[in-house]
Amino acid sequence: MEHSNYNSTSSASHLPEPDIHILTSGGLRIPAHSAILAMASPVLENIIERPRKHRSSEPVIPILGVPCDAVSAFVDYLYSSRCEEDQLAKYGIHLLALSHVYSVPQLKQRCSRGVSQRLTAENAVDVLQLARLCDAPDLYLKCMKHIAAHFKSVEQTEAWFFMQDHDPWLELEILQFIDEAETRKKRMRRHRKEQSLYLELSEAMECLKHICTEGCTTVGPYDVKPAKKPGPCNKYVTCHGVQLLIKHFALCKRRVNGGGCSRCKRMWQLLRLHSSICDHRDSCRVPLCRQFKVKAQQQQGMGDDAKWKLLVKKVLSAKAISSLTLPKRKREDELSLRETHHQVLKNFRLC
Repeated sequence: MEHSNYNSTSSASHLPEPDIHILTSGGLRIPAHSAILAMASPVLENIIERPRKHRSSEPVIPILGVPCDAVSAFVDYLYSSRCEEDQLAKYGIHLLALSHVYSVPQLKQRCSRGVSQRLTAENAVDVLQLARLCDAPDLYLKCMKHIAAHFKSVEQTEAWFFMQDHDPWLELEILQFIDEAETRKKRMRRHRKEQSLYLELSEAMECLKHICTEGCTTVGPYDVKPAKKPGPCNKYVTCHGVQLLIKHFALCKRRVNGGGCSRCKRMWQLLRLHSSICDHRDSCRVPLCRQFKVKAQQQQGMGDDAKWKLLVKKVLSAKAISSLTLPKRKREDELSLRETHHQVLKNFRLC
């Protein structure tokens, strides 16, 4: 039986008569041109150029093991470099295998994307095995992610049970991928939580400098008169917390060099952290900034110095990442604010 509806050859009147046939599993014979097949596929080129045992026999290339219509769609692509969506939906898996076997990389990429968009719990394992056989890493990764995301449904399919009986190594590979994916998620959650903490510390440093430089609502430097109607700043949630710490720190009876209650220790640590970050040793208005810098120089080489330096580095990194997401004008305003420093602050004004 010969394929009578082969559009690529029948409509191309300028082409010579077909000189070769492609034989499918269903007995369908697709007429084709050896020159076009050889140009589209190096594997077909080698088959065509291979000497025949009987020169008088008709040149035929068997493409077996896939549906006849899939072979027809494959040959259509070799002629037109186009693959219709309906063909991809029906024969995407078969076309992927054919494109791999006959080295047609453009079709292989197209099929890989198309098949990945049609993954289900029922076919994910089968497509994964095919992706591994066809050396399609993008499709392989998509299958792994799909199986991990829908594992409870996938492990109830016949394909999963068949794989457990015949390919236990692949099952182990899938389970390892799922375990590593969960580990990565936990690591990312922990990282985001840490970054949020460091960003909060960075904002606290800004608020501390802002309070000590110009004041905010109820707390400010003693030598700066409060505004008639002091309004909250744009980071008032953090700023208000720092103000409460400052008020407690200034009035707490148990505070002795950072000792005493936990709130005083927290304020002491904020002052020390600011001193580690501050670049204006002699003009900074934050209390004890210079004293902490001098003390840090005297204590270099002690055991807790490395841990503290790591904390300072992470806070600065969080600040840098945060500044990249700010609008340009806002960044410029913050840069100008950093240059606004006067004399060393000796006391706070508490309203």
